[in-house]
Amino acid sequence: MLKDKNIIVGVTGGIAVYKVVDVVSRLKKQKANVEVIMTGNATKFVSPLTFQTLSQNQVYVDMFKEPRNYDVEHISLAEKADLFLVAPGTANVIGKIANGIADDFLTTTVMATKSKVIFAPAMNTNMYLNPIVQKNISYLKELGYEFIKPGIGLLACQTYGEGRMAEPIDIIEYIMDSFYKKDLIGKKIVITAGPTIEPLDPVRYMTNHSSGKMGYKIAKEAQRRGAEVVLITGPTGLKPPKDVEVIRINTTMEMFNAVEEQFDTCQVLIKAAAPLDYKPEKVSDVKIKKKEGQKDELNIKYIRNPDIAAHFGRLKKDQITVGFAAETNNLLQYAKKKLKEKNFDFIVANDVSKDGAGFKSDTNIVTIIHKDGKVNDYPILDKAKVANIILDKVRELLNIKG
Repeated sequence: MLKDKNIIVGVTGGIAVYKVVDVVSRLKKQKANVEVIMTGNATKFVSPLTFQTLSQNQVYVDMFKEPRNYDVEHISLAEKADLFLVAPGTANVIGKIANGIADDFLTTTVMATKSKVIFAPAMNTNMYLNPIVQKNISYLKELGYEFIKPGIGLLACQTYGEGRMAEPIDIIEYIMDSFYKKDLIGKKIVITAGPTIEPLDPVRYMTNHSSGKMGYKIAKEAQRRGAEVVLITGPTGLKPPKDVEVIRINTTMEMFNAVEEQFDTCQVLIKAAAPLDYKPEKVSDVKIKKKEGQKDELNIKYIRNPDIAAHFGRLKKDQITVGFAAETNNLLQYAKKKLKEKNFDFIVANDVSKDGAGFKSDTNIVTIIHKDGKVNDYPILDKAKVANIILDKVRELLNIKG
């Protein structure tokens, strides 16, 4: 997503500069071209050599230093920027830019750029909440400047409150989001993810190996592309994506009810979860104990759970429904059967016995089968890439249906 993007990082004087070092490192790992501008005060916290080494580019500090190239460097940088990040965004630099002051290399370049400018504020809580600072931030937002909300925690001044610069990983996420094409704005997408569990007694339950990673990736990528996303998730150890409505469930019946509440108002249902098909007919209200003289077996009668995908496949009107088929053999045969029986628009099939395609893997190897019979095979890919392939196909169907 960030490969070959020209990102200018404006570094100001604040203790949070140490986080910006990490931000620049992460941007380079994403293959971005990073150019760093430092204020004089910033160089008192971190040497320009640090950023020069990480960015592999000249670091700009002195407005009046003899230029290396015969162009006006601050104008040249401003024009080449695909995105401009100011971090840490101190009260001073926010105030300068809000009031049109351009008295150093950084503020002059910000004034000259037409690219998106993003601030990552970092300052003492009282400074951040000062009405003057808040007024400056509000004014800049009205002009189209963006701000990454600071965190709450222990600050360098040993006070506790709002003002911590956002963590590097969150800043990178925000920057990546900025480059996404918002082609799903106005669309509500409901995604189910993870396993379900069915209790046997107060201590034990049944479940499966689903990790939820694929569903969570689809939710994250759909949100980045502008969709209103509802993630209905069984128990997982994953952190939900930001700005996504999360509904947590345990049993298959709870997942069924959650989908039912959302289905009439959504345009797309993506069934990436692995709900259990069966549940115990009776759940013991006490722990099931071994008994003396009992045979070496435990017999439990199971009954069918509702088939969520088939039920909503029958009910759908203009909605697009997408299914998954996680198999260990006869992949195409079972997937095609499931596609027809559950009335999916397309189904994503994968052989979970293959290396790199299992539930807990960060990659997947999928075959997508369409209702019209078209089959697309894909090599091993990161699940985020698989998620975008799925969403591209959803977008195409949405455009066809108007």
